[in-house]
Amino acid sequence: MGLVFLESLPGPKIYKCRRCEAHSASSDAIMSKDFHGRYGPAYLFRSVVNVCLGPIEERQLSTGLHTVNDIYCCSCNQVLGWKYEKAYEESQKYKEGKYILEINRVVKEGW
Repeated sequence: MGLVFLESLPGPKIYKCRRCEAHSASSDAIMSKDFHGRYGPAYLFRSVVNVCLGPIEERQLSTGLHTVNDIYCCSCNQVLGWKYEKAYEESQKYKEGKYILEINRVVKEGW
């Protein structure tokens, strides 16, 4: 197995993996703070870094059926949230290709 090269995000407000502190997302990438994950509050992000995708699965969420991948920190393999691959309801299509980070799984830096 080779070395893991992690991306560092610029800017003063960064979300980092709670376990290993690898950068995960910038506050500039937040689309919504009105989400709920398995472990409490969650935010919807346009983009994230230093994550690996789990297998694709169909999941019944509070807003309907979605095809999702769990996302893991590439450094420590902590589950951080999930990626929306497909939304079946038209009103939920804006989530496709976006990411959920569970706030209990990340820490803030620069606040």
